[in-house]
Amino acid sequence: MKLLYTDIFVLPLPEGHHFPMKKYRSLSKRIADSGLVDDDLFLIPRAAFYDELTAAQDPLYLSKFINGNLNPKELIRLRLPWTKQPVERSRMFSGATIDACIEALENGIGINLAGGTHHAFRDYGEGYCVFNDSAVAARNMVRAHRVKRVLIIDCDVHQGNGTASILKDDENIFTFSIHGRKNYPHDKEKSDPDIALEDKTTDSVYLDLLSNGISQAVDALKPDLVIYLAGADPFFDDKFVRLSLTKKGLIKRDRLVFDYCIKSGIPVAVTMAVGYAKQVEDKVDIHY
Repeated sequence: MKLLYTDIFVLPLPEGHHFPMKKYRSLSKRIADSGLVDDDLFLIPRAAFYDELTAAQDPLYLSKFINGNLNPKELIRLRLPWTKQPVERSRMFSGATIDACIEALENGIGINLAGGTHHAFRDYGEGYCVFNDSAVAARNMVRAHRVKRVLIIDCDVHQGNGTASILKDDENIFTFSIHGRKNYPHDKEKSDPDIALEDKTTDSVYLDLLSNGISQAVDALKPDLVIYLAGADPFFDDKFVRLSLTKKGLIKRDRLVFDYCIKSGIPVAVTMAVGYAKQVEDKVDIHY
């Protein structure tokens, strides 16, 4: 199992921006210091190639973003300032998820210690998400004939609207999102399926619904690969959350996904997605 980490940051961000850059560095450092992973398995990923990105992203949008030609409205929707750093970082997020998928197919599990940028649509970025690494990776795995079918399990508290939109017509890629009904984004896309949770949903209710949802999705698609977005933001003390999950509940969530994949013989590639806990240590702890 290899861990791929992206140590590229856009700092300082303008006031009012909440992209959780600090957590990525803190998470990779905590894992490195723990001794859980040998140094040769802890890797800086490559940047995704242009033709890999165009599997899910519009070439005109790619050109505009890479060359810094987004208009003010597009930058507001993206919620990130443009510099050369987010270009490289976003390419590396997608490259890391592609390589995590390859690692999973070879050894069972691969982990991208960033990624999960599920609000990026085919022809525009949204909500801090520039390129949709899950859609890029899934399409590349199918296109390269590494797999026939991919299941994306999105457990971030926000619906994977960009992922659902990009992949809505893909017969071989199945998107499953479990998220807060009243959380961002306001206008939801249609995943297959969606589980929209009410405010104050607890550990037990969440885990029951997730278990049933995964079972139905796996039975329907019979995937050769799972891409799992392990968002830290269903946590009850997250700044923007409306759910009531505890750290213990989130550990059980992750174990549920892993156990189901292992028992079903399905390789799983993991991305971190986001988390906005009031204390950086809490979101790092959840991901760790």
